[in-house]
Amino acid sequence: MGSLFFVCYYSDMVEAIKNLVERRSSRAFSGQQIKDDDLEAILEAALYAPSAMDRQSSVFVVLQKKEEIEKLRQMNAAIMHSDSDPFYGAPTVIVVLGDRSNRNAVQDGSLALGNMMNAAHALGLGSCWINRAYEEFETEEGKALLASWGISGSYIGIGHCIIGYALDLPKEASERRDGRVFFVR
Repeated sequence: MGSLFFVCYYSDMVEAIKNLVERRSSRAFSGQQIKDDDLEAILEAALYAPSAMDRQSSVFVVLQKKEEIEKLRQMNAAIMHSDSDPFYGAPTVIVVLGDRSNRNAVQDGSLALGNMMNAAHALGLGSCWINRAYEEFETEEGKALLASWGISGSYIGIGHCIIGYALDLPKEASERRDGRVFFVR
């Protein structure tokens, strides 16, 4: 399935597939906060992500307060043994948590993260999945942070979706590797 086949076959792609193919991760953002309407649309996309047995157990914590993002940024950077900004200056960070008792928590939260990134792209915003949420919220500091946000229960960190107005979106996708699709018919 070469890229020429894809381009020819999907020349009249529906908008949803076009967004999936064209979405890129952004790692540089303007400081401008996203619009509330856009945030609500992105969260709705997350809430409608598929979940195993329709449990809908993923929890989303929206951080737009700079001081709270900074606390989480420092924790995340420390896990990497770095002083860099793992959130790349994004003005919105959405933490995705999963119910620890749900054996499909990682899969469910991952689908929600994907929906959020694709929704952000459809709205003209940049986004990126940032790891290390699991490590953050396994610590006492992470558990205290959750409590300070009013989150009670037993949750694991799945990931962070950073969102903002992108400054660096690459226009072209990297070359897709061959040998990744197998047909058994």
